[in-house]
Amino acid sequence: MMKYLLSLIVFIFFTIYSFSQETKVIEIIQAGTSIRNSSAYPGATILMKDDTKKVILFHDGAKIESDISYYYPSKNSFKAHGRVIFSQGDTLTMTSNNFDYDGIKRKAIAWGNVELVRPDMILRTDTLYLDRVSNIAYYNTNGTIIDNKNILKSKIGVYFMNEKKYNFKSNVKINNPEYTVISDELEYFTESDIAYFNGPSNIIGSDYEIFCELGFYDTKIQKGYFKKNAIINYDGKIISGDSIYFENEKSYAAASNNVIINDTINNSIITGHYAEVFKSIDSVIITKNALAVSIFERDSLYIHSDTLTITGPDENKILKGFYDVRIFKTDVRGKSDSIHYNQTSGLIKLLKRPLSQSIVRNLSDEEKNKKNPIVWFGKNQITGNEIFLKSNPQTQELDSLLISGNVFLIQKDSISEDGYNQIKGEKLYGSFQDGKLKNVNVVKNSVILYYMHSDDGEDFFGLNKTIASSILIKFENNEIAEVSFYKTPDGNIISEKNIISNEKTLPGFIWRDKERPNSVQDLFSNADKVLKIVEIE
Repeated sequence: MMKYLLSLIVFIFFTIYSFSQETKVIEIIQAGTSIRNSSAYPGATILMKDDTKKVILFHDGAKIESDISYYYPSKNSFKAHGRVIFSQGDTLTMTSNNFDYDGIKRKAIAWGNVELVRPDMILRTDTLYLDRVSNIAYYNTNGTIIDNKNILKSKIGVYFMNEKKYNFKSNVKINNPEYTVISDELEYFTESDIAYFNGPSNIIGSDYEIFCELGFYDTKIQKGYFKKNAIINYDGKIISGDSIYFENEKSYAAASNNVIINDTINNSIITGHYAEVFKSIDSVIITKNALAVSIFERDSLYIHSDTLTITGPDENKILKGFYDVRIFKTDVRGKSDSIHYNQTSGLIKLLKRPLSQSIVRNLSDEEKNKKNPIVWFGKNQITGNEIFLKSNPQTQELDSLLISGNVFLIQKDSISEDGYNQIKGEKLYGSFQDGKLKNVNVVKNSVILYYMHSDDGEDFFGLNKTIASSILIKFENNEIAEVSFYKTPDGNIISEKNIISNEKTLPGFIWRDKERPNSVQDLFSNADKVLKIVEIE
């Protein structure tokens, strides 16, 4: 037992000795007067200034000036009042009305008009807690930080002096002549001027507004990277995605994964997996299963391709799509290799991929038509080298149609199971009424093959095959209603019993109904359908 007690005494002795060796005693450098008031302030030495001397205390590299200090030697602590100045070398100065200091824990509380000054910034608050061991200062009663460019405000703030970093929480606001930052929580590095967001945050610039819940922003050059519900309102274009990169100086933004660009000025939406926006040149590029939606009062136009670009000012917007273009609208469906769409004039061009003459020579007529752009109007399938669709800019209803080169119009016969009405020529001019085909004029080397029925549609008379310079077809509800021939037509009617199989189709015939998109979902391949598809009501 005695051995145990001796060991305990030795342990306590060395602990106390070691502690006393590590703990530095607060030094009194000067004071005007010194008194004691044991009844009011037991254990304290009251140090007061006079006309020539302020109270100055020193502890572990820090100097504390005040009007009056209550010094407790046994606790190695003091309480200072009046104009208190705490200074640590040339790097930190803090003023306050009141200052409590614990020399053992090396912790302090300053309150009343607190101002902490470092070469790169000023911090102002009502109450500031200072931990000299960890070199941390923090407040929870609202604070303001001023650096060379920014004014930062928050309810709660923690300053890590070694890292020169702030952690702000609750009602955080950065005011800059060029922008404003509002956040629930952010970290701010004073040397790099970079802010890191970890909560709902807004950045409001002269012509942009950014929202995110995670990311960083270089406040010096207005550049950043944003995640988690990231959105940029970029001069009327609202960009969202899983992640967004932004550079204000270059007027540039890039978004990745589940990208949506809502053009509020032109009433359109673009989606895809990667997008770049160049505001200064009014340009947008979106790729990886891109989809553009032009929203109209009566109907909406959907355009899908691998890559889409939109360029030009609002009064002359041009959309271009490349590789596997597909379009969907209530009154028209289409497919092509590329598309050119003037959103202002309402002109759509569907184009095929250019092929060398050597490749073309080795293709059959069917293969050539398979590569041509295609549109569907009701039961009508129309292909050609180039397809031009014109809509009325005011109503956005289809107005006219022009197809140039290798025109082929096919309509499945209403009675025959395997019969198709067919028209070929070099050019097609079409007009619409209420969004439906009204007239089609096929010119130059025109030929038609169509099934003839009785007026009641019950009886089949035979096949009419006629060649003419021009063929005019009138439609009712997208069905062939009347056919007229111009300039010496040459034709004959083949009776039902005399029809042989190779007479039922014209050269180059190919029925591509399986390629026809019947819904917005059909615009996408099976691999594409993992994407979120935007539908507009």
